[in-house]
Amino acid sequence: MSKKSSLNKKQRKWLRRVIIAFFLLVVCIIINKVFEPAWYIALPIFLIPYIVIGYDVIKGAAVNIIHGQVFDEKFLMAIATIGAFATGDYAEAVAVMLFYQVGELFQSIAVGRSRKSIAGLMDIRPDYANLVDGDEEKMVSPDEVAVGSVIIIKPGEKIPLDGVIIDGNTTVNTAALTGESAPVDLGVSDNVISGTLNLTGVIRVRTTSVFGESTVAKILELVENSYDKKARVENFITRFARWYTPIVVISALLLAVIPPLFIDPTSWAVWSTWLNRAMVFLVVSCPCALVVSVPLSFFGGLGGASREGVLIKGANYLEALSKIDTVVFDKTGTITEGRFAVDDVHPNEISVAELLDIAACCESYSSHPVAESIVRAHEGHIDKSRVGKVEEIAGKGVKAIVDGNTYYCGNGQLMDMVGAKWHDCHLTGTIIHISKDNEYLGHIIINDQIKEDSKDAMTALKNVGIKRTVMLTGDKAKVAESVAAKVGITDYYAELLPQDKVSKVEELLNKGARLAFVGDGINDAPVLTRADVGIAMGAMGSDAAIESADVVLMDDKLGKIAVAVRLARKTMRIVRENIVFALGVKVIILVLGALGIANMWLAVFGDVGVLIIAILNAMRAMMKMKPNNP
Repeated sequence: MSKKSSLNKKQRKWLRRVIIAFFLLVVCIIINKVFEPAWYIALPIFLIPYIVIGYDVIKGAAVNIIHGQVFDEKFLMAIATIGAFATGDYAEAVAVMLFYQVGELFQSIAVGRSRKSIAGLMDIRPDYANLVDGDEEKMVSPDEVAVGSVIIIKPGEKIPLDGVIIDGNTTVNTAALTGESAPVDLGVSDNVISGTLNLTGVIRVRTTSVFGESTVAKILELVENSYDKKARVENFITRFARWYTPIVVISALLLAVIPPLFIDPTSWAVWSTWLNRAMVFLVVSCPCALVVSVPLSFFGGLGGASREGVLIKGANYLEALSKIDTVVFDKTGTITEGRFAVDDVHPNEISVAELLDIAACCESYSSHPVAESIVRAHEGHIDKSRVGKVEEIAGKGVKAIVDGNTYYCGNGQLMDMVGAKWHDCHLTGTIIHISKDNEYLGHIIINDQIKEDSKDAMTALKNVGIKRTVMLTGDKAKVAESVAAKVGITDYYAELLPQDKVSKVEELLNKGARLAFVGDGINDAPVLTRADVGIAMGAMGSDAAIESADVVLMDDKLGKIAVAVRLARKTMRIVRENIVFALGVKVIILVLGALGIANMWLAVFGDVGVLIIAILNAMRAMMKMKPNNP
């Protein structure tokens, strides 16, 4: 057996007990068949394997009774097996306890494997930091590093704290946080995120947060707390088991007592028959399959999501995510990059390169995002000695002296002001017009760039049954219409103020939409909290995203929303399957047991067999989603 799949120490001891008890039970059955000993000899013989396999169950039931917790599965197993001994069904009594322990062992292994699905994520916790103290370098706990300290991170080490690279270049593996295997190249002035892995170079980093406020600490806290937030169906199962078990015990008692009183109260054979039926009733009615498989399904779903780089803050949000039919997106930073870029250049009687060169020179001293996008598009070196006086004209653009000539670079109002004969562009976006004095030279179209996977993400959402995709933006209607058409969004609302976005989400909710809102988690906190499910994009490095959303995507890949929805629906489907299967089989065997048709062996299947099948089904929630799986 490989190290990865090996059992832990407790499970190995448990397995040895099961094997020993099974061997002893077989020996006891052979002795009983061959020698047919009297009951006072057979009873102590069968008690040997019973004690080996069931001593902890009997002890646990007794301790729980002392503490007032009477009605649990250990109590049911203890009563059922002791009752079986009382009716002379020694082999059945041991077998019931043996198979119950097999089921418990199987449950322990299943839970352990589901925990492994988030083990990789939990491994992001850094063990130490190499702190620079004067001329020395010392290894300290990440908790001891103050903001603004300089740390050294060597190849193969986890990055212990968020910070900025001040020296060196490297390649970083972010797979533990994002689920993406492709490494990222980083250099001076780039941000590094705690919990990621430094692969190639030695880097010096100036920290920007203490460990308790770092990305890795926030994520670990999120994962550790997510399993405490139960779904409604989980809470129902817990309440159901609380009432179900006492009712079953009382029903079994009535089944053992009432019929013999009416049939023949003086006949031990009659009492024995109905007592045996009551024991069958008790064994099969144990709610283990429900109590174990439902939380395990959610546990597996949450763990499976974390492997995809999707952190869901609790089973309640997983359940809510499975029901959504409308996804609302913020535009900037979610559907688009949140970064302006030149889309096209339309010169008038000069070349594209000449027009872009003039515009870049005019805008070279500006820090405005539009100006920066023009400078980036120029790509070449800008000789600022060519640029003379630059004057900003409020609300219109700039006037600049370039190579001794006067140029104007800005909007249509600026062109009107200087008397240039300009014309509008048929393309949507921010249009920057350029003129030499009043001679119109052409215009540049600038847009917030649409993310590469936005269109595919909308298609994926439609494929998983999302009826409506909505975009909210403060941009002009013409820009919103263009973006919506390009990516395949069904509805859009433009020119909205931040408070208008909340109102629009509330309007959709009031119309009956089950709604998820997707934003960057920084400026969208009010809307994220108002939606049925708030989904934050690109949470690496964003504490606000981790804190404000119900679902956190660790990178900017919109396609993971559809993956999360599919995984949530798959988990809920598994939960429903287990509930229907477990209750259905148990009801059938309960009826057959009460009628005397089902024996103790069938009851064992109704309990342990159903439990194992339900656990196997629940473990499917941990399996990685196939890309094209509907």
